[in-house]
Amino acid sequence: MADVAVIRFPGSNCEDETLAAVTRAGGNAALLDYRATSLAGADAVILPGGFSYGDYLRSGAIARFSPIMEAIRHHADQGGVVIGICNGFQILCEAHLLPGALLPNAHRRFVARPVDVRIENVTTACTTQFAAGEIVRIPVAHGDGRFVADEATLDALEAGGQVVMRYVAVAGSDLPHNPNGSSRDIAGICNAAGNIVGYMPHPERLADDMVGGNAGHRFFTSLIERLGAGVAA
Repeated sequence: MADVAVIRFPGSNCEDETLAAVTRAGGNAALLDYRATSLAGADAVILPGGFSYGDYLRSGAIARFSPIMEAIRHHADQGGVVIGICNGFQILCEAHLLPGALLPNAHRRFVARPVDVRIENVTTACTTQFAAGEIVRIPVAHGDGRFVADEATLDALEAGGQVVMRYVAVAGSDLPHNPNGSSRDIAGICNAAGNIVGYMPHPERLADDMVGGNAGHRFFTSLIERLGAGVAA
């Protein structure tokens, strides 16, 4: 069974949902403290949503210096899977494990509601069970979700197939298109190898029919399937 470590930082608030989603997908999920210096043999790491260190300075800016981050960086460098959800995405960008930055939403308001995203890359550690171009409706909840990068970096992400998901408008829907003003409607990206993935939507909050839908479930079954296939060390 694949072992997945879910990191708890001071201010994390989505670790329980993430642990449950991994377990429901067939993985062995374990909570790991931010002060740990080892991943304890985990096959993959998830940095969950929340407000690490109260989002002081910038979201994720303090968490990047947590003791566990050295082990996460080593794991990623060895090809291990690292996934950042919302605040976790912010931390990965602050740690320069992913390019770009997450800035305050363009309208300067916290947004918490469903959004429609189109899956652009189906080869990453958490999207293999989706079809290219498939549209998924899952929730977002963030105040600093506006992904930005310089034009050269954005062009490189596009050319390299590193845009994992993009906010889209669906005909007949009243859901907001691009709820935070992200450059090129980007909702999630990955590194060139596809083993480090970060995105703003919260699939763990909609991964069980008991909470009203399981649209996010395949993000976690994709992960467990990949780990079971031995792709990630």
